[in-house]
Amino acid sequence: MSARRLIVASLLSFGLALGLSTTACSGPEIDPKEPQTAAARARKEAEENGELPPKGKNWGGWRYQGDRKECFYVFGRKCFKTEAEACAAAKCSKGSKCISNGGGPATVECR
Repeated sequence: MSARRLIVASLLSFGLALGLSTTACSGPEIDPKEPQTAAARARKEAEENGELPPKGKNWGGWRYQGDRKECFYVFGRKCFKTEAEACAAAKCSKGSKCISNGGGPATVECR
């Protein structure tokens, strides 16, 4: 009879230890409204800062016409490899000068 009590007591103590260990290791409470990944958190912060378009609006994809790998200068929506090509497309009138500013790609305009 004492062996049976010993087995029951050891099973009960094992069950109690197992229950306490799973409760202690469960970690903090997770708010389902908060982002669960780093990418989701960055997206939420960008939306809050106004860096992303409002929901329902899509930016589309590539915004300029031309070869994406050689888009160093832009005039209008067209890409050019060199500043000279972009300035030629701008067709600046006499008395105005072709200026490029910015980068990645640089915008070309007549001033």
